Amino acid sequence: MDDHFDPSDAAIWIARGRSPEHAEALAQAWRDFPDLPPTAALEDRMAQTRARVVAMRPVNDAIQLASEAERQRRNFLHVEGKSATGSIDDSDLAILRGRDAYGYDWDTAVCYSRGWYAAHAGWTYGGPDISNRLPAHRAAYDRGFSDGGGDTDDLFDAARRSNIAAERIGNQPRQPRQPRQLAPALAARPLPSSWPKPSDEPRPVRWTRRLLILADHPALGNGPTAALVDQIRAPPEAEGLNIIVLSAADGFSATITPDAPPLTTGQCEALARDPQQTARLRTLVADLTIDDILIAAPDNTMAAFDAHAAALPLCRTMERTRNTILQQRAHLRTWLDRAATGDGNVGAGHIRWSKLAKGLSGKLGEFTVRYAGKAQDSPGHIIVVETSGTPASGFVTADGRPLDPHITFGNKSRMRQEMATALRAFGGATRLAPTLFATAA
Repeated sequence: MDDHFDPSDAAIWIARGRSPEHAEALAQAWRDFPDLPPTAALEDRMAQTRARVVAMRPVNDAIQLASEAERQRRNFLHVEGKSATGSIDDSDLAILRGRDAYGYDWDTAVCYSRGWYAAHAGWTYGGPDISNRLPAHRAAYDRGFSDGGGDTDDLFDAARRSNIAAERIGNQPRQPRQPRQLAPALAARPLPSSWPKPSDEPRPVRWTRRLLILADHPALGNGPTAALVDQIRAPPEAEGLNIIVLSAADGFSATITPDAPPLTTGQCEALARDPQQTARLRTLVADLTIDDILIAAPDNTMAAFDAHAAALPLCRTMERTRNTILQQRAHLRTWLDRAATGDGNVGAGHIRWSKLAKGLSGKLGEFTVRYAGKAQDSPGHIIVVETSGTPASGFVTADGRPLDPHITFGNKSRMRQEMATALRAFGGATRLAPTLFATAA
């Protein structure tokens, strides 16, 4: 036996949380039936152990009853404390009512409370609250349901009680509604931070119906934002593009101050809290008809756009650049290349590109464009637009100009862009009958 643990000593059990009465009874059982030495017969040692277990059983039962009584006392004390502080709710009041009016213990009082609250709240009778319960608990639930106003014999009982519950606030009748000033509701639209990244799938839109919102961040254009704006507006067809810049100096503005400090996370948070920025943004887009929006901004600046999203127009295509700066630049180029030029019909839809290792090719609808190698008679490279495996001959634009399926261009780095332009041109073209095409040619 361990020198530090003598079960026949009542002080050992008291030190382990037992009451003096229980500790003395446990110690007496060990004194009456101590462990026999290992040299004793196995049958004698087992008989001694069984006798000690029988002697300790009344003590263990008393300990279990005392623990259960303490649990219930603590639970009731907790509910009474809520009643004293005024934070008690209806279901807890029903627990105290079941104890005081019917002498229920804790578990039975809880069943009474569930039945009472089910009737009080207009719920239907039964459910998981009474399934697999003891008969005393089911009887307490039934009594609580009846005390709460429930009547299981009434076909329309649940409907009647639910109507009564709808006119009640807590234990008091519903007061007449007082007019109150409602806060302005936000427009039901997704926040800019949740917008998808640009792709070539949306329908092309004219430049005048497009809106580009830039954050004044030098990494987007690999230089000053003013230079990036000039670069975007350089093509003649892009002059009608609507551009708004978010800068630290001016907030939302149609122009960018040269040599302005770039946006920081702290400045974006300050702009997000500025209510005047919503009015400025709403004024900038007030007279515009927008079908396509792109927000080109790093992730740490999106808080300012989310805070003033209610001022943005709700349109068919709303996108934002995502991920790394290099990917955001690619997203910006994709969005700019998707614009409708206005000089004819173009094919819309997503261009499916092949793996570059197998030779770059793209497919849009029935058309496939592939690289055909270097030009023989002139410097440059050739791409061929095919349909059904043969060159796409016999297609004309909306103004009657024939389209050549063999296209020559100079810089190979622009091959993907040239392929996309060719596919969209053929996608918006019309195919004439061979005789008509010969006449047009």
